[in-house]
Amino acid sequence: MVLFTIFCPTVAAVLIMLGVPARKTALAASVLTFAAALFLFVFLDHDHADFQHVTSFSISPEWRLSFTTGVDGLSVIMVLLASIVTLAAVWFAGTIERHENAFYACLLFISGGAIGAFASIDLFFFYAFHELALIPTFLLIGIWGSGNRITAAWKITIYLAIGSFILLLGLILLYQSFPLPSRSFDFRVLQTAAAMGQIAPEAQRHVYLLLLIGFGILISLFPFHTWAPEAYAAAPAPAAMLHAGVLKKFGLYGLLRLAIPMLPEGARHWATLLIVLLLGNIIYVGLVTIAQKRLDWMLGYSSVMHMGFIFLGIASFGVLGVTGAVVLMFAHGLSIALLFGIAGELRRRTGTLAFDELGGLARVMPFAGLAFGLGVFAAIGLPGFANFAGEIMIFFGAFRNGWEIGQFHIFQIATVLALWGVVLSTVYMLRAYRRTFMGTIRDQWQKLPDLRPALRVPVTLLVAALLCCGFFPQLFVRNVAPIFGTFLSANSDTLTCSHGAMRRLNTVVPSREHASQGRACNDLATK
Repeated sequence: MVLFTIFCPTVAAVLIMLGVPARKTALAASVLTFAAALFLFVFLDHDHADFQHVTSFSISPEWRLSFTTGVDGLSVIMVLLASIVTLAAVWFAGTIERHENAFYACLLFISGGAIGAFASIDLFFFYAFHELALIPTFLLIGIWGSGNRITAAWKITIYLAIGSFILLLGLILLYQSFPLPSRSFDFRVLQTAAAMGQIAPEAQRHVYLLLLIGFGILISLFPFHTWAPEAYAAAPAPAAMLHAGVLKKFGLYGLLRLAIPMLPEGARHWATLLIVLLLGNIIYVGLVTIAQKRLDWMLGYSSVMHMGFIFLGIASFGVLGVTGAVVLMFAHGLSIALLFGIAGELRRRTGTLAFDELGGLARVMPFAGLAFGLGVFAAIGLPGFANFAGEIMIFFGAFRNGWEIGQFHIFQIATVLALWGVVLSTVYMLRAYRRTFMGTIRDQWQKLPDLRPALRVPVTLLVAALLCCGFFPQLFVRNVAPIFGTFLSANSDTLTCSHGAMRRLNTVVPSREHASQGRACNDLATK
């Protein structure tokens, strides 16, 4: 089933390039991929932290290289996210005027590459699948983009190529840091060896810094963020949905999969640097977002800004904060895909996304206005949406990290400043919604058509997923918490304090210490 989720979109892309009907084939492949990912998510045994549905094919025994795939609680959430956004992006694509087959093939190649990276247990293919997804991203922006598309395409290519090269150096150094008996490409072997202390603390610091810079460029970590807003503004809406919603999460997933379990000393050593940089994402980029005068640029900068919250959860190095980071990764992918999809439809109908030229569109496009409003509410962390569940876990997890009674630590300072980031996101999101859909409508927009019934299916899918994760975050937390609980200190924080959804902590980690912490966290969440 895991192999099917990887190769279904990839094979469909190849068939489309050979001449089969593009849109029908892409939709069929997306639906099948979503069904397979949903099956993996529902039937995953969340009481075990090990990889499941593992399939392995030996490629080079002397190098211990094999094509190994499987999912655990972390990767299955990312595979599900990729499948949902892929289905929505393909559905939003509609009729493409030129090179339709190549357009849909590029979308599916991005999807297959992202799912392959999330489902790979082998270090080599983890990197290779991501590189496969970068090439069609460049083509989608350069050929089918708008505005200054050529410049944006080259800029994102140069930035991501540099990030990928630095990441490759970090992965090679990580591989070389293990002694020969434990040297392998298999994540499971590497994590076991790292847990036994086979990487020296000094080596961990060097490797972690390379991984942080490499992944950080791919994620648009401040100050390596300037490629993202321009690329998303120029990209066609389905490409922006897939890259901002799914492919950008590859770097975050890599930090969670590699850096935290294998390089704990490196993560602690560079925690202060990461906090300073993530505050640049939250505060500086948040202020820049407020100053934007176009909807597409505002959404691009907001995507960069929200990466800072996820980085804060990762930097907290505790089960609660890291679990919140995973939930927010899923939530942000859905909400930004919804917003970019509707923004693309507005550009298709009006030819502009400048705030000064819009206004009052909810009068003639009520469903689009409602859907965009729900996406805005999710992005600003309104309770009931998945974003709120992730953010509240991140804030609690980060605040209690390093806390001493009566004394503020750098994590408490960062958390307080990050809370102001929520205020900033509320300002620019609600202002964008007001200037686009509220107020007086211009005469030339009086007869604009609303979203056609077919487009309401992907909108409903994205909103339903946001609400499902928002009202029942425990469905996701119970998959993620056991994974991080195996190598994060039990004293770091509680396990499952998420939006008041506290249930049977002892079934996740049967520990008296965790149980007592769970009861304390439950009391806090109830209040």
